[in-house]
Amino acid sequence: MSIARVFTRALYGMEAPLVTVEVCLASGLPAFAVVGMPHAGVREARDRVRSAIQASDFEFPRGRKITVNLAPADLPKHGARYDLAIAIGILVADGQISERAVVSREFYGELTLNGELRGVPGILPAMLACREQGREAVIPLANQTEASVVREQQCVAAESLRDVSEHLRGPHHLPHLPPLQPNEQPHFYGDLADVIGQEQAKRALILAAMGGHHVLFVGPPGTGKTMLAQRLLGLLPPLSDTEGLEVAAIRSVAGHNYNAEHPSAWLERNLRSPHHSCSAAALVGGGSPPQPGEISLAHKSLLFLDELPEFSRHVLDSLREPLESGQVSISRAGYQATFPAQFQLVCALNPSPCGHFDGTLASARATPDQITRYLGRLSGPLLDRVDMQVDVPRQPDVLKQQHQQQQPQTPALRKQVSKVRELQMRRQGCLNSELKTAQLAEYCRLSDDDHSFLVAAIERFKLSHRAYHRVLRLARTIADAAEVEHMNKTHLAEALSYRALDRLLQQLQEL
Repeated sequence: MSIARVFTRALYGMEAPLVTVEVCLASGLPAFAVVGMPHAGVREARDRVRSAIQASDFEFPRGRKITVNLAPADLPKHGARYDLAIAIGILVADGQISERAVVSREFYGELTLNGELRGVPGILPAMLACREQGREAVIPLANQTEASVVREQQCVAAESLRDVSEHLRGPHHLPHLPPLQPNEQPHFYGDLADVIGQEQAKRALILAAMGGHHVLFVGPPGTGKTMLAQRLLGLLPPLSDTEGLEVAAIRSVAGHNYNAEHPSAWLERNLRSPHHSCSAAALVGGGSPPQPGEISLAHKSLLFLDELPEFSRHVLDSLREPLESGQVSISRAGYQATFPAQFQLVCALNPSPCGHFDGTLASARATPDQITRYLGRLSGPLLDRVDMQVDVPRQPDVLKQQHQQQQPQTPALRKQVSKVRELQMRRQGCLNSELKTAQLAEYCRLSDDDHSFLVAAIERFKLSHRAYHRVLRLARTIADAAEVEHMNKTHLAEALSYRALDRLLQQLQEL
């Protein structure tokens, strides 16, 4: 009886726990068993591995009882990512590959019947864990661009089982993958100057970028709400190395394919804009095993929800907890996974179901009751978590300005945004939108007169305590943009002016 041990890793949420593939070749009736809580895709590896070994000019152990144990046995194993490790384990146990060659390596990849290697999802978390253990990773060639995101790693990419065996037996070893060189030129998402007019909305967009605030655009169709949301992405500074690696790991777990022409795009922010027909599982994540949803794919980026009232209320309410905690926990039978979800929410809605609304109830074809029912699809607790409600009205003079050449604004504004964000990080270690309630007393101090002004405004608009804290955070960003150390009534007044939907709901209640 001979036993071999080969290392690989499972995919469990954002984690990559170590899996030891133990292969035992014993005398007895010929059999090939895979144990260790394997699911159907893993059990099917028996046929793939047998065919791949034979097609690669190796001898498959015949007349032997083959037992493959995937340890630990209490960890569920999914997918075909264990194929290569199982095949190498069989060859080591049969003496065709030296055991010394696999001790300091980990193996990942799906095998085809002719011995070629196919890419597998979630390779990036495995690469990070493998790097921490100081081992060399052997991965499919299809995953090489994804793996090159990890710096200071020892990783080789192979096309087939035969290439892996030649690498292990030498003397012709596969070269280590070079680290990816990020693109120094930021991706162009359009210039803010493309939006004609809408000065208040532009101002709100800049403040949202500076403080990381959630924003809701309220206005009729065709006023530039979607264009404003897209331009916000260009105002945000690039991700740090740590943030970019975290974002890339989420996309790796989700099984997204890398774009060979723009590989560094995986280290950049993006704009996720799901359709209003998406389910709660698609938005926050789900499935078995759990997969990240839209809010996790928008981590450190933007989540844009257009026509907000058209989303199911159940779907929208599922955003409430992630908006507060910055992460989402998904529990299924036998599984519990936590995914990061620190996204910036950008929403847009037409306040009237008829589509005609120019800022006054008289301009809408719908009745006040119809408008109330339409906006009633949005829960109060969700609206409380949105820092800014910005009015985006029709502007008749816009067409007269369309032919005029506009000077680019985004590059200069991006520098201002980066400057204000750096100020916040030096002062409190986080953006203003992420300030905890206990920190507001220290970083958002008000004089007695200014505090009385804010309390009176909160009572007049009938806002909640959560909205009170949101106004404070936004006023802090407004003061930072003006390079003022202490907040005052001017900053509070501007922050309160971004409550367009609250004012509309109050008008409807007074009718």
